[in-house]
Amino acid sequence: MEVKISKGKNISLKGEAKKVVVEFSSKTYSFKPTNFHGLKPKLSVKVGDSVLAGDSLFFDKDFEKINFVSSVSGKVEKIIRGEKRKLLEIVISSNAKNRYKKYNVSGHSKFNIEKLKNLFFESGLWSLIKQRPFDSVADPIKSPKSIFISCFDSSPLAPDYDFMLSGKEKEFQKGIDVISLLCDGKIHLNIDGDSNSRFFQKIEGVQLNKFYGPHPAGNVGVQIHHVDPINKGDIVWILKPQALVTIGHFFLKGMYVNDKMFAVTGSEIKKPKYFKSFQGVNISDFLKGNLTSGKKRFISGNVLHGDAIDKDGHVGFFDDQITVIPEGDYYELFGWAMPGLKKYSFSRAFLSSLLPQRKIVLDTNMHGEERAYVVSGQYENVVPMDIFPVQLIKSILVEDIELMEKLGIYEVAPEDFALCEFACTSKMPVQEILRHGLDLVKKECS
Repeated sequence: MEVKISKGKNISLKGEAKKVVVEFSSKTYSFKPTNFHGLKPKLSVKVGDSVLAGDSLFFDKDFEKINFVSSVSGKVEKIIRGEKRKLLEIVISSNAKNRYKKYNVSGHSKFNIEKLKNLFFESGLWSLIKQRPFDSVADPIKSPKSIFISCFDSSPLAPDYDFMLSGKEKEFQKGIDVISLLCDGKIHLNIDGDSNSRFFQKIEGVQLNKFYGPHPAGNVGVQIHHVDPINKGDIVWILKPQALVTIGHFFLKGMYVNDKMFAVTGSEIKKPKYFKSFQGVNISDFLKGNLTSGKKRFISGNVLHGDAIDKDGHVGFFDDQITVIPEGDYYELFGWAMPGLKKYSFSRAFLSSLLPQRKIVLDTNMHGEERAYVVSGQYENVVPMDIFPVQLIKSILVEDIELMEKLGIYEVAPEDFALCEFACTSKMPVQEILRHGLDLVKKECS
């Protein structure tokens, strides 16, 4: 299929990663149960335990077979908890050389679905699979009608998956072959129609879909909406491209090897580039000597949907990108009344919109405070879906579940409304509101 999207907006930020790769080993790696929304984690380890790469760190209380495993070998250095002893983070002090837990995967192509799923549960591979609706770890009981893999990212400063996966064709194809055994429906491989994607066009056993248009064309939720929409009761699985490589490597070698490539981006990085390491890597060492002066915001992910982390924090489980931008903790006197020659605006409210397009530097300043929620038409211009975004958000605010369902809440996730939050005149926390609505519907209707 070919899908052309007109609604949306590309934000051209300064600090795109150059296609240079540096291999990197960190002293510590972190694993955060909070990266898996809705999970009820229970520890499998305690401080001081030694672990292999592939050993279980915690599991899901609601489905105890599903393990979440370490990507490195080493010793459990600390376990961090929050309010009411909520499990926030498990930090592993890594060995100089990784040692792996081994699995017998011979004859896997002839396994029945139950045996194959159990291998996914035990090895930690199931944690790589998310589902829509609800944007959570895939339900192990319900079967998906299709599987979607977005092979390009249209968000600001996004990594290039063709570059990141170069040389991994064998592992990626094996990942596709194995995941197809778990689903009777189609596997949709979605690529940027404007790019010359040689890597993904060689993959067999998939339906290749081309998407044209601005961000959020690369969001898997937008792609599902246009190719195979979700209705109440439907389940669609989604995977990241690098997750397919991890799955493929496992069934080729019998080891859980979750090494990844990360794009280190942003205007505050002196030399933006790609780093290769393991999932959960600490960012402090490879940022050392590569930062400009001044206060900064460190983000695991992109600027629209990523999570703020500390300078010595760790990359989130599903993130392929680290972004560093200026902190915006300053007060702007009469900011709205200035001509705004150096300001960026969706609505062309400033003179800067008349100047030639260039790479811009944005900080975290909100340029205003939360105010009356008005209908402005901004959301509709950046959501390329056949839904009413403002009405959906208002139905969540009043917790009208029936209306939420009618307005299409099963089709969306917070990242699909990230541009709405960026453009919102009323400064509403749109993604947070949408997440609350999804949690409410899941609790009442699942």
